[in-house]
Amino acid sequence: MKGKVLIVDDQFGIRILLNEVLQKEGYDTYQAANGIQALDIVTKNCPDLVLLDMKIPGMDGIEILKRMKLINQDIRVIIMTAYGELDMIQEAKNLGALAHFAKPFDIDDIRDAVKKYIAERIS
Repeated sequence: MKGKVLIVDDQFGIRILLNEVLQKEGYDTYQAANGIQALDIVTKNCPDLVLLDMKIPGMDGIEILKRMKLINQDIRVIIMTAYGELDMIQEAKNLGALAHFAKPFDIDDIRDAVKKYIAERIS
């Protein structure tokens, strides 16, 4: 097993794309369209890495990240943002986010980052 990745994004197309790419790499993947689903998956499945969109209706990425850290202080998170959300990026990094990708992102860059951060987690 290569590791478990949770993809949190309210955009169906982005979830499907990331899911497909990461499953081809051998990861077990989970998908969440909102914060409630994401927190439920974190509680039940303890993913090795979370790809977290910052702009999600209802509960934004910062709130989701804070709550994930309450469930698992060591959870590893990569955030995805629209271009230019610098204050949100900085706050997420202060909360422990490992890296960020601006949308639209290069899928190869995300794949490489997932590989890197999961290898660190599992080793």
